[in-house]
Amino acid sequence: MADTNTNTTIIDGDRKLVQSFVHTYVDTGEGTAVKKIDVSALAANATGQACTNVRITKIKFSTIGCSVKILGNASTDVLLIELPTDYQGEFDFTSFGGIPNTAAGTAGADGDIYFSTHGEGANDTYTVIIEAVKEY
Repeated sequence: MADTNTNTTIIDGDRKLVQSFVHTYVDTGEGTAVKKIDVSALAANATGQACTNVRITKIKFSTIGCSVKILGNASTDVLLIELPTDYQGEFDFTSFGGIPNTAAGTAGADGDIYFSTHGEGANDTYTVIIEAVKEY
């Protein structure tokens, strides 16, 4: 039986993006650097400009049995934040405009957000909800 992954877009507006990611380990594990937010697949703004990057403004999460690294995609991925093992909480970065995808401008950067899980075992799970501001 395969791992289960549910990725849900809650809001994909001109400025705001909210997506939910739920993963449960069964037998293979999610692995390293799995694409979660594909900026090229997000809705364009009202003037037709394509989204090129996102700034994470809030994260709500629960991890059971594993930690989750949130990465900016590039030739060498850039760690944006790590969610600790066996923890639930909320990070709010709105007071300073959000965590920028610091991979932007480096070799191979495309604005996408990836997750890497660590320490997974049978029935370990995470739920992560990301609010972000879209950049054009």
